This record gives sequence, C-alpha cells and structure tokens, in this order.
Amino acid sequence: MRRDIATLLILVASTALHAADFPAPEEGDYILKDVKFASGESLPEVRMHYRTIGQPKRDDGGKVTNAILILHATSGQSGNFVEGAGKTIFAGELFGAGQPLDATKYWIIIPDSIGHGKSSKPSDEMHAHFPQYVYHDNIEAQHRLLTEGLKVDHVRLVMGTSMGGMHTWLWGEMYPDFMDALVPLASLPGPISGRNRMWRKMISELIRNDPEWMNGDYKSQPRGLRSAVEVMYLFSDNPINRQKQAPTLQAADENLARAVNARAGQMDANDLLYAVESSKDYNPAPDLEKIHAPLLAINFADDLINPPELGILEREVKRVPHGRAIVFPRSDQTVGHGTHTKASVWKSEFERFLKENTHFE
Repeated sequence: MRRDIATLLILVASTALHAADFPAPEEGDYILKDVKFASGESLPEVRMHYRTIGQPKRDDGGKVTNAILILHATSGQSGNFVEGAGKTIFAGELFGAGQPLDATKYWIIIPDSIGHGKSSKPSDEMHAHFPQYVYHDNIEAQHRLLTEGLKVDHVRLVMGTSMGGMHTWLWGEMYPDFMDALVPLASLPGPISGRNRMWRKMISELIRNDPEWMNGDYKSQPRGLRSAVEVMYLFSDNPINRQKQAPTLQAADENLARAVNARAGQMDANDLLYAVESSKDYNPAPDLEKIHAPLLAINFADDLINPPELGILEREVKRVPHGRAIVFPRSDQTVGHGTHTKASVWKSEFERFLKENTHFE
C-alpha cells in the first residue's frame, strides 16, 4: 500500500513538473487610443491585456524574429492556456524545452480579446452601453497590440482555438504577409450558420429576454446567464463522454449542476452576450484565396459545433493556396469541441506541419 502511494506521488510530481516546464508567463497591458468599431461607435481608450512566455529575439535591425500569437476561445482568456488544466494539457505539451513551441526559443504572445479577461469589456463599467464589437474589431485590436504596443511586425505563427481559430482564418486574410504559418483549431472557414448559429442565438435570447437583465443594467447576474451556460456545457463534449460521466438520472443532474455552478460563478451576462454576438460578421469564405501562409486546420470528428458531416472544412480549405485540413476521429482521448485545448491529441501533426512548412527548429 505504501509503495502504491509512493508511486502515485511520484507520478503526480512528474506530471506537475512536466506542466511547469516552461518559463513563467508575464502579464501586461497596452492602451489603444481612439478605437473605432465597425458599428460606427468609438472609445477614446481600449485596454488590451496579454500574457507572454519567453523572451523576444531581434535581428540586426532590431526586428522581433521569434514571436508566436495564440488566440483563445469565446468567453475565455489568455490564462486558459497557462493556468489550471490548460497549464498541463496545452502549455505543458507545447511550451517546454524541446516541445513544438519551446519558449526558450520563441516569444509566445497570448492576448485577451476585447470583451474578455482583463481587456476592456462591458462588465468593467459601461455594461450594455459598451460598443457592439465584432470579430474584425478584435483582429484590428490584436494587430495594434502587436505592432504599436509590442513592436512586432511579423510573427512565426498565428494559432487559435474555437473563436481564436476563427480569428486565425481572418488574420490570414486581413494581414496575409504578417505570419509564416496559420493553425486554426476547432473552427470552420464559412459563415456562422446552422447549429453553430442556433446555440449562439439561444444564448443571446436567454439573456436578452430575461427581465432580470434590465437592458444590461442588472445589479446581480440574471438567471438567464445560468441557462446560457447550460447551453454551452451541452455542446462542449461528445455524447459518449457525457454518458460515461453521467450514466444515471441523478448523476446527469449532479454533473450538470456542478459544471454550471463552477462556470456561471465566473462569468458576466453582458460579457457573454457580447462575446457570442460578436461572431455575426464572421465569414472568411469569400477571401480564402488571399491567405498566403501555409495553413493547417485541425478539427475533431466529435465536435458538435463544427461537425465534419457538413463537409465545409474539406471543401473550403482547397481554396487556400497552401492549406490543408485534418479531422481527428473520435477516440478515448477526444473530448468533443474542447479537444482544441488538449494538445496531446494533435501535437504530433502540429509539430510535423511546423517542421515541413516554416523551418521551426
């Protein structure tokens, strides 16, 4: 028994060491001045919060040569990749010495998108009077953070998960010469439509139609927020895993309550509302030919938000001059849409792509 406990402790310590085997993240803020939104609204200042891992390297002309840009999911923030479970399943798999994005070689930049994390967002003070931002607003803000704030005019890689994956497609079109490679995860290069649109519309209506929302001027979180989080939870994993986690009526109720309690307690209704509605301008399909950099799109067969049966990814990626896609089959290791952060599933293909297309060393 003691030997078993000792072995378990060694395994836990080994896992923790592996997850921590990258430089500690550093946090910062940059204030964008005179920000104009696609809606026609504007703000005199927008705060862009970010985390960096590693250090910048510069050429003889002073230009940063080793920057990596990583973009997070809807309602997420930069800490999702380097804290909590993300520290083990994402950063711990990618940022350590000898790993694909070795932070002793690369300067990894992870911003909080507008409306998320510690960047400017509705819940700061403006509530529903905050400008109605869209995805293109976020790409422009990220670009200004890099060029104005961090003095980066080129990155080795842009990659992102879910919403960050969609941002990655747009980065390739809006700033096609800014990066050496693109890796969008858990996203489709087409308009928000079908079931993807429906769950976003459900979340929006659950919040907006709740009398407790009070046009965004609530004093405590409206009950509609909890229902919205339940919708998000339902779509986040595949049915087989949900059945394993909750094989009885009581287990299903308890599992849902536990997950939603944890998530809803960390969220704000206006922030979530703005985040899901910001996708309304997303449609990279008309301009896919503008993407010059090598692109690897990574999706998952058990993703309920981007199901492979639609055939959108396979059809549209052919229009990207140097693009290809891979859809990982469901397995004991995949967790539906959320597999985008579980790097052990897709790391080998990711690493192969980097070596083949961008001379990562």
